[in-house]
Amino acid sequence: MAYLHEYQVIGRRLPSEQEPTPKLFRMRIFAPNVVVAKSRYWYFLSKLHKAKRASGEIVSVNEIFESKPLTVKNYGIWLRYDSRSGTHNMYKEYRETSRAAAVEACYQDMAARHRARFSSIQIIRVATVKASEVRRPYIQQLIQPNLKFPLPHRSNRPAKVHRSLIVAQRPSTFY
Repeated sequence: MAYLHEYQVIGRRLPSEQEPTPKLFRMRIFAPNVVVAKSRYWYFLSKLHKAKRASGEIVSVNEIFESKPLTVKNYGIWLRYDSRSGTHNMYKEYRETSRAAAVEACYQDMAARHRARFSSIQIIRVATVKASEVRRPYIQQLIQPNLKFPLPHRSNRPAKVHRSLIVAQRPSTFY
């Protein structure tokens, strides 16, 4: 089961006399659970608009599920992260079955390659990329129509009745 889920969080400022019907703000947040999704929502909203948790409310939180979870798709992820030297923008591509799985792979990749923590990464946009529009060579090599994964030097195990503890010759692994 996936660690991250995709949530749609809708919130607004609290109604006041100056603004009886405040504007709604909707975000798609990737988080392990609803509590973290709400927290990330207020974190991003306070950066984008003059709103904070104390003077606002969350209207609804819904989990977004993948429409075709058994189909492999190409995803492009635009992100921004804080490193030890500064803030950087980045575009990465992943081949996964869902948006949440692609973002999870992105977090793992950023932790491995750039030592970036979950809190220092901001996912800006996630989009499905057509095979003709894929930019990265490590994803292009997986899109070839007649892609094969050969299994060289396999060792077949004999049946239990024909198996011996000590064998005089090495196994033949060439097929």
